[in-house]
Amino acid sequence: MAIHAAAVNFPDVLSIAGRYQVKQPLPFIPGHEGAGIVVALGSGVEDVSEGDRVAVLGAQAFSEYVTVAAASTVPIPEEVSFAEAAGTWVCHLGAYHACRSAANISPGDNVLVLGAGGGLGLAAVEIAALLGAKVIAAASSQDKLEAARLKGAAATVNYREGDLREKVRDAIGQGKLDVVLDPVGGPHAESALRELAWGGRFITLGYASGEIPRIPLNLVLLKGAEVKGMEMRTFAAHDPVSAARDRKEFTALWNAGRIRPLIHRRFPLSQADEALRNVENRMSVGKTIIDVVHEQQ
Repeated sequence: MAIHAAAVNFPDVLSIAGRYQVKQPLPFIPGHEGAGIVVALGSGVEDVSEGDRVAVLGAQAFSEYVTVAAASTVPIPEEVSFAEAAGTWVCHLGAYHACRSAANISPGDNVLVLGAGGGLGLAAVEIAALLGAKVIAAASSQDKLEAARLKGAAATVNYREGDLREKVRDAIGQGKLDVVLDPVGGPHAESALRELAWGGRFITLGYASGEIPRIPLNLVLLKGAEVKGMEMRTFAAHDPVSAARDRKEFTALWNAGRIRPLIHRRFPLSQADEALRNVENRMSVGKTIIDVVHEQQ
């Protein structure tokens, strides 16, 4: 397929630096998700046709052309651009698994999303709100918090303006936090855990801050808390039933136009290094996209 747009995700940064959970043998092409047009078919392919607009996961997408398994492609709705399609499936589907399966979010739950301005954090705000939760979005700048409000956050917390726990209490009251979704780690994870209600759920999704928190287990004991990890890369292998259900529900929401990534910046393929630095330095508000130009365009 011809790649027209690819999204930059934090695992791309980690992979290039050799710090991702799975080390890729050199040389490799980064890019976990992309979107484009099918230009040729292998033998026996029946459900995909030449000329189809598709999104794809795990595609080594920072390139002009890739060969992918037909089963890994998803048809792109007519009204969705290549850039939007490329920026949807890693963060938004991952957020859907986190909210629906790992956190088991129900309507009326109070949900705190840390790192709410990044790709995964902002997607988690959008998905949790779609599932009926009251979302408190925490981030480090007003532009990130404004993006979170646009995606459904009922309240926001700026890390730089006071104590996280006090701000959460101001929004929902003391001891009423049901769920924490944390894709960044770092110093705010323990504060968020301390504010959980008894029996609350803390979902760790990654460590974009570069710091893996050390959680005092006595907090988990005293709060009867559930601490779970959710990794997009292996989720379907470990829980195929939930993964299939989530993907079906998520696809229906996407096709209905209820899920759309916020695109922050777009770079040409020749500036992929700058796009990666944009994500590495946590400058993105939503998704960073790499555009690929083809001669036939």
